[in-house]
Parts: sequence; C-alpha cells; structure tokens
Amino acid sequence: METTVKRSHPKGLWYLFGTEMWERFGYYLMLGIFSLYMLDGWNNGGMGFDPAKKSDIYGTYLGLVYLTPFIGGLLADRVLGYRRSIIMGGLMMATGYFLLSIHSITTFYVALFCIILGNGFFKPNISTLVGNLYSGDDMKDKKDAGYNIFYMGINVGAFICNFVAAYMRINYGWGHAFAAAGVGMLIGVVVFLIGTKHIKHVDVIKPVKEGDMSTGKILGLTVLPMFIFGIIGYMIPGNFLGSDTNDAFIIGCIPVIGFFIYLAFKAEAKESRAIKALLAVFTCVILFFAIFHQNGDALTVWAEDHTDRNMPTAVSNVADKLGMAQVVVNNDIVSADQATFDKTIEEMRAKEAAMPAVSKEEIIAKGKYSSEIGQLEKSRKYFATLPGDQIPAKGTNLKLYSTELYQSINPFWVVVLTPLVVGVFSWLRRRKKEPSTPTKIFIGLVITALSALVMVGAVFATNDLTMKASSWWLIASYGVITIGELCLSPMGLSLVSKLSPPRITALMMGGFFLAISVGNKLSGMLSSLWEEMPQKENFFFLNFGLVLAAAIVLLLMLKWLNKVMKENNVA
Repeated sequence: METTVKRSHPKGLWYLFGTEMWERFGYYLMLGIFSLYMLDGWNNGGMGFDPAKKSDIYGTYLGLVYLTPFIGGLLADRVLGYRRSIIMGGLMMATGYFLLSIHSITTFYVALFCIILGNGFFKPNISTLVGNLYSGDDMKDKKDAGYNIFYMGINVGAFICNFVAAYMRINYGWGHAFAAAGVGMLIGVVVFLIGTKHIKHVDVIKPVKEGDMSTGKILGLTVLPMFIFGIIGYMIPGNFLGSDTNDAFIIGCIPVIGFFIYLAFKAEAKESRAIKALLAVFTCVILFFAIFHQNGDALTVWAEDHTDRNMPTAVSNVADKLGMAQVVVNNDIVSADQATFDKTIEEMRAKEAAMPAVSKEEIIAKGKYSSEIGQLEKSRKYFATLPGDQIPAKGTNLKLYSTELYQSINPFWVVVLTPLVVGVFSWLRRRKKEPSTPTKIFIGLVITALSALVMVGAVFATNDLTMKASSWWLIASYGVITIGELCLSPMGLSLVSKLSPPRITALMMGGFFLAISVGNKLSGMLSSLWEEMPQKENFFFLNFGLVLAAAIVLLLMLKWLNKVMKENNVA
C-alpha cells in the first residue's frame, strides 16, 4: 500500500488538471476567433475594425494577459491565498467572456479588462498549487512529470475548443461562441471547488520575513511606474519598436523587470543565487515564446495562403453537415482576368455600401451579400497558387479545412506526445540518468530551433510560393516544436516551483509569465517582418538563429544552473 501511494500522483493534481483544461478551453476558444471577430463587419455581428487596429488590440491584449500574473502572484503569496485568487480570477474571466457575447463597443473593452485581470489572479496561482502538491520529499522527484500531466490538461482544452468555436460561430454567431467560452470557464471553477478538499493543505500564505518589502510598497514601486513608463513609451515621438503600443508595452515592463533584479540582489545569499538562476532562464525562454506564439500569426497566414487545405470527400461530407468546412467556388467572376475581377468586386462593394441596414431582415441580407463578396475574394486567392488541374470546374466548389482548425494541431501533439516524453524521462530517472530541469529546457530550445528548419523545407516545397505546400509540413513543424515545448514550458513552471524561495513562489511564477508576456510581444514584432521578407525561407532562418542563440547562451550557463539546483537540493 505504501509503495502504491508513493508511486502515484497526488489526487489534487487531477482536479487542477480539470480546472486548467476548462479554463484553457475558454481562453483559447476566445483567442482563436478574436482576430476574426474584430475584422468582421459591424452588420455581421463583428467589431468592424481595420487590420492595423485589430493587430494593435490583439498584441496588447496578449501581452497584458501574461503581465498581470505578476500582480496576482504577489497578492496570492502575501494576502489572498491561492485558492481564493483562483476562484476570483476564474469568475472575472467568465464575466469577460460573457460580456464579449454582447455586441457593444463599451462591453468589448470592459470584457478584455476583466479577462486580463482575471488571468492575473488565476494563471500563476494554479501553477503554484501544482508545485506545492509535490513539495514533500516523497513526491519531489515526480514534480517534472506532474507538470507535464498538468500541461496536457491545458492542451486538451486548447484542442477541443477550436471545433466548438467553429461550430458555434458558423451556426449561431459570434455571441454564442464567446458565451461557450464563459460556460467552459464556469465549469472549471466548479471542478476546482469540488476538488478543493484535496488542495487546501498546500494553500498556505507565506509570512513576510524581516527586511522584506511590504506588499503596498512593491505595488507602488512596480505597478504605478509600469503605467507611467507605459504612457511615456506611448507618447515618445516616432516608433522605435514598430508601433506606439509596442513602445508602451516594452518600456512599461522596465520597472517590473527592475524589481525582479532588485529582488535578486537584495535577498540573502542562497536565495539570491536561486532568483538569479531563475531570471537567467526567464531571459532565454523569452525567445522560445517569441517563436512559439507565431502559431497564431505567421503560421496562420502560412496555413491560409500557402497550404493545400483541400478536404478528402469522406471528411468534407461530414464537415459540411456540421457547418465546419470553408467553401471556395469557381465561377465566371472568380475565373475572370484580374482587371475584370477587380472591377466586379468594386461594383459589388458599392452595392453593399448602398444597401440599407435598419431592420433585422435588411441587416441579415446585407451580411449575406458581404459574405458572398468575401467568398469570391478568398476563392480567387486560394486558386492563385493551385495547379490548374486541381481547380474545380466552373459552377462547382472545393471544401477546405478551416484555417482556425490548424490551431488544434499543436495541442493535439501535446496530448499525444506528453505520455511519450514523460515516459522517456521516467525511464531515464529509474536509471539515474534523467537530465536536470535546466538541461531539459536547453534541449527544448534546440528542438524548437529545428522546427523552424522544417518550415524552411515547406517554403522550398512551394517552389518560391508559386505552389501550395502540403498540410504535412505544418503538421510536422508543429510536431517538432511540441517536443521542444514539452521539454521547456512545463519545465519552466517546475523550475520556478523548485527554486523559488517559498514565500514568493507565486510572485516568481508571475515573473515566468512576464517572460511569456514579453515573448508574446516579440512574437508579434517578428511576425510583422513576414510581409517585408520576399524570401520567406529567410524569415524561418531568422527564427532558427534566434532560438539557437538562446540555446547556446543557456548551454554556457548550465554548469552554474545545475550547481544552484544541487545547492537547493533539487534536480
């Protein structure tokens, strides 16, 4: 009996797994349709933003949603406790998703504020609780595996949500899709409340040590300057980082980064070395997230414009019945010469603009006509690099995999590959050969760099973008980067849990999410180079070089990092 208990994972892990799975279901459902919703016309139920405004809002949201965990982690460590913070955060995020289902400019921005703030209370603290479950001597060697299992929960939710999003959006509209995200978040809160009896013993507020800075002082020295620096960055003439919001975000992060550096140098010697080791790793993994989170930007563009998305007949018959297939048509307008096509679309746009949109019937009719124009444009664009013998005859169509479904490839690989990665590391652990956590992160960076080379191959397969690449190139690239992700992302969470001084674990978890936040912003800045690089292979070579450089820097620090790990009696 004793052996069985030692070999199993804590029961609380499975409730945290379920909670995180449903939270990520809502988060990634919203994120998967967010850009499409902002671009869609107001009369179609969208926000009607232009592409520049959409990108600005998207990038700022994605950066801020990972910046607030710094605040949520600090308040949980010192004041609120982890369970209370998670429940508060989950309810705030659910409120935000439900507010997005209301078609209004005001509720749109209030909704984003609720989600950003809610994620700050939720994200670092549920990750901290996972680590706390493994703090005992009989469990600490299973911490990496525990985080891998927990991470699989994230990706089960991220995998299924895109299918729900596509179904709800196509069949019921934007509001119902966002409401589905809210329902998912509420289910996550209920799962957490049911399992709280298995978690409450590791929810302990850490006492402040003599000489520690007060909570109010920390917030005064970081959050307030963060807003001031952000405003200064926004108002600086010109854009040295590409846009006003990029300048504001990166400059706004400076006080928070400065606080963590201050923390590292003011702590007592052993804690100081641990915090410095964490900050060094955070710096390296920024570039991982800068490359990894291009799946929602540059790689989505690749899927849309340069990937053969034609559905086999057996699949298209089912998908069509479910309303989840994208349809491209061939007719006299689509197959006309460029001048004729442009003139026809211009005339149709003029007719669309003149259509009344007062009554419900008029709004529906205008939305349907707008969709017809969009289908013609997308059809011509898709056929532009399709071999002539694959273009359907006039009057017929092709059914394609919807681009948003490609967002499910990465979480699919996580679910499939997690047991394999955990199994390999468990096998090595039994033989006393398991790599240290920093070594696993180094391996993850190297594998991530290799995923960029797979996309170089995809570019060459298109014969200089004159043809479409097989979907297998994207599937393979996502497969490779997923192995890197499994060696790095959950290991980063595990490393924070292992090395952080106990009284500031959630705060340091917030620091890890700050690194993700900066990586997200850099991801958008890198993706903005996509259109500027005529030779697309150079874009992926750049990604390869950046992540490989981070891997080399981490390699040079491995001896020191492993020494700090041993000093703290962790591996």
